[in-house]
This record gives sequence, structure tokens and C-alpha cells, in this order.
Amino acid sequence: MFISGRHPAATATVRFHRSFSSSRISNINRLHPDTLIVGSGAAALTAAFRAKSHNLNPLVIEKSPLIGGTTCYSGGGLWIPNSGVHPADSPDSFSEAMKYMQNTIDKHPTKSSSLARKYAFLENGPKMVDFLSQQGFQWQASVGYPDYYPLVEGGKTTGRSIEGRLFDLKKLGEWQSKIRMTPRKPLYPMYTFEAGHMYRHRVSIKGLMTAAKVAGWRMWSNKLLGRLPVTMGMSLVGQLLHLCIQRGISIETQCSLKELVITDGTVMGARVTHDGEEKIIEAKQGVILAAGGFARNRDMRKCVQGDLGANAKTLTSPEDQGDAITAAMDVGAATELMDEAWWGPTLVDSTGKPYWTQFERALPHSIIVDESGNRFVNEAEAYTRFIHNLFAHQKKTGRGVPAFMILDSNHRDRYVLSGMMPGNIAQWALDCGLYVKADTLEELAQKLDIEVKGLKSTVRQFNKMAAIGVDDEFERGRSPYDQFFGDPGYKANHNLGPIEKPPFHGAKLLPGDLGTKGGVLTDEFARAVKSDGSDIRGLYAVGNSSATVMGREYIGAGSTLGPALTFAYVAANHIAQKEERAK
Repeated sequence: MFISGRHPAATATVRFHRSFSSSRISNINRLHPDTLIVGSGAAALTAAFRAKSHNLNPLVIEKSPLIGGTTCYSGGGLWIPNSGVHPADSPDSFSEAMKYMQNTIDKHPTKSSSLARKYAFLENGPKMVDFLSQQGFQWQASVGYPDYYPLVEGGKTTGRSIEGRLFDLKKLGEWQSKIRMTPRKPLYPMYTFEAGHMYRHRVSIKGLMTAAKVAGWRMWSNKLLGRLPVTMGMSLVGQLLHLCIQRGISIETQCSLKELVITDGTVMGARVTHDGEEKIIEAKQGVILAAGGFARNRDMRKCVQGDLGANAKTLTSPEDQGDAITAAMDVGAATELMDEAWWGPTLVDSTGKPYWTQFERALPHSIIVDESGNRFVNEAEAYTRFIHNLFAHQKKTGRGVPAFMILDSNHRDRYVLSGMMPGNIAQWALDCGLYVKADTLEELAQKLDIEVKGLKSTVRQFNKMAAIGVDDEFERGRSPYDQFFGDPGYKANHNLGPIEKPPFHGAKLLPGDLGTKGGVLTDEFARAVKSDGSDIRGLYAVGNSSATVMGREYIGAGSTLGPALTFAYVAANHIAQKEERAK
């Protein structure tokens, strides 16, 4: 979808409650930035730090009292080919990565995934990683985490994802109280590639050792030393914020973007609301929009994504309302991919609270069915592709939303499930309606309102395939990506195990997301462009405020943050070069 000009839903939907207080780090009236950065997630902090390295004077503004945005909730991974972080026995190249991107993304080409933008991403990603590393950022290879389509030409079974190393939040000093805390509890200092072992700790020696290392040694040894160890998105934001603090970069919280200020076709700053007052911030060198997407803006989503998008269970921060995107549209910016999101299957309880599901659906002794009791998808496949297939099934049959995850007691006895340790379903999960428990498949089907005959037939057929280790219907377990989330103890197929041991358990599954992926259309320099392709001078957009270079795909862990930080780096470089040329 390609939209030019003001979104019809925007005027009604960007007005939401903002709270203000006198708690501030600096006085905005005394600040004279030449570069304004809207948002405070990892992309925004990267843009600010890179701008400062060019001797620019950046100002970061954040509308909430907390810094970090949705990045703090995330796994914190970045998909960066040829980053130099992975070990020497995992070689990579520009040409391999380009081939992989073309073979996946270009099946559904978009303007945002142009060859020029893919080239800019692949060329600058490693430079961004190296720059931050030289400044003290510590990276960790996501060891063994494969690309999402490793069997496609150019894909890698060893993956290309990286993440921040363990970081002590107490290094932030007084700023620690201003960082957004992830809702994950308990806060284990675990890397993304360790999660699979943690899920299987009851049935795997390696899993047990990983759990002991993460929950035992790594967490408690650091706590005994008076540290607050974090990984994933918290490490990414924490490390970047620490670097920004060290360089004296100005960050203003509770400062909301109202509109962009444009003079003679050039964006020269923004009108903001700060401490209850409207103010103008001049930023003659440029404005970088890095404030996320519009996942929490139900009206806006319904207008461009219909009811399925409007009702999606998003895991973004509450402030993800689309302010930056609509402000850019007001000054003529084109948009693209507004009908898309970083989709994923999500379990929900009776209150509507979402629970992201990834390992649960890939492990043996589980299936996902529609209300007729039929399977319709490879349960273990990449999460955005899963929801695309769910939407297609819904459109074709009228069934699929909601879908249902079905598992037996073999699954429950062996694996972590929605944060619950192996064993019985916790009473809280039954009380809130997250899971339903039954002694027979017939009873389970009746409780979930699934056709009994269809479910029993599906389970019989699935159990036959599980016995030989081959999914003839959807090829579950064929891809190394599927296998990464499975159980290596099942030699014939890491992802297949029969549904046979009572009691049985089921849960309702709905489309969810990690954020929207459509926004301001940008060029290879991260400049916002109009519908005719000309750039809007002085305006840049990165992260979920922009339409992603990944197009309609999700090709590896960190496909959101990898391009976000890379184009933040690119935008800051372009502003600095523009200033240099003007001298």
C-alpha cells in the first residue's frame, strides 16, 4: 500500500493523553540543537551518538517519562550480515547477503526495499557495528541462530544476528530510573540463542547447564557484586544510553512532537509540548524521526489494516501511536507498507493480555488448528510468515482467526510453557483463561468450540506423521530454522511428537505483532521522500517510523533493529556531510 499525504484517520487518532511533570534533566529553553531526534529507542540513541561523533549538537526528545521505547521489550537482536562479530568459522559476504535479501524480499517488491536501499543497508551495517564497538559498545554473536529461510540461496544456517553483551544497568547512575524496564519477569540475563536450551532444561543436559549458568551463576554472581545484569533489548538501550551520557548528549523526556516546522520546503525543527507548554525547537541541520510506528493506534490501524490489524495483540510500548509518521505526512511525506506489521502468533487470556509464542508451537507434541480442527500451516515457521499464512487461510476459508494451539502432557511435562516451568498447568493460567485443560480431546474441543470430529481426525493423521518423523502436509521440521526451536532429543524430527498423553491442553491464538513495519518512505540516505520521489529537505525517518527495507518479509532475527540502527547511522552521516558541504 502506498499513501501520499495526510492519512484520513490521523487527525482523530494522534491526540492522546500525555502527562507532564517538572522532572527534567535539562532546560529545553537553553538548548540550541542543530539536529533533533524524535524518540529514544535504540535507533534514536544511535543517531544521536553518531551525530555527536561528527561534532553536531543533537537533542533527543521522548514523549514518555521513560527512555528506550519498545526496544527495551525486545530480544535486542540485530540482523547485520558480514558484521565481523561472528566467529571466523562462520564466513559471510556482501554478495551472499544481497542474494538472500533478493531471493526473499523481492518476491513482493516495494519501494522501501529498492536495490539502492538494500545496498545502503548491507554496506553500512558493518560500519555501524564497528563504529559502536570502537566507542565501547560490546557485541555478542547470536551463536547458531539461523536465518529464517536458511535453505534459500544466500541464507545461512549459522545466521547473521548479533546482540548486546551483558550490561550492568547500575552504570547508568541516576539515569537508571529513567530507562523503560521490560515486562519480562523474572529478568534473567539470557541471550536470545540460549532461550531454546532454557525451554528444554528438564530434558537436556545442555539445557540444564544453560539454566544453571543463566539463572544461577550469571545472575546471582553479578547481584552479589552489586550489579543489575541485563541482556537483550535492555542491554542494547542501556549500552547506547551509557555512551550518550558519557558524551553529554541532551535528552528531554515528556516532550511530545506536535508538528514539524517547515520553511521554504525545508524542515527546520518542530513544535513540541514540554512541561505543559508548546515550544519551538529549531534544528537547522535536520530532524530524524525515530519514534516507532503506530501499533497502539487502533483507529489508524483499522483504516489501513482493517479489523485484523486493529484487533492485533501488539507487544509495543503504550506510546507507539504514530505521531512521527502523521507529522511527516503533514509536510508531504509519502508512506508505504502501512498495511503490514512485524506479525507473530500470540496467545491471549480472557482479559486480552497477549503472550508471544515461538518455542511452544515448534516443540514436539503440539499442533495448531482452526475451528474446524484442521491444521493449516507449519507451526514452527517464522512468525511473520505464519501470520501471512493465517490471513490467507482466513480469507480462503473464513476460519483461522482465532486459531488454537493444542498440546498434550508430554509437552507439558518436558518444556517451559508461557513462562511456566514443566509440570502441571499453573492455576493462574487456567483461572485467567490462557489455557484450557481436559481429560480427552473431545472435552478439549468442546471447551474451545472446535469441531470434535475434525480435531480427532487431524490428531490421528498428525500422530502417524510424527511416528515416522515426516510432516507430509506442511514440512514442519525440514528447515534448520524449525529445528533450532525444536528438541534435538527427537532424532527423526526435532519438531514432531504425537498428541496422545492426557490430560490435553489448548489455548486461543490470535494475530499479534512486535510493531508496525510501515511508515515514511525514505531513500538510501534515510531521507523522507514525497510521492514523486523527491526528498523533503531536512527530514529523515528510521526504524518503525519508516517503511522497512525488509519489505513484507522478516528474514532473520533482528530484521527490525538491524536496519533501524543502520539507517540511523546513515542519517547522521548524511546530515554531517551536508553540513560539511555547506561550509
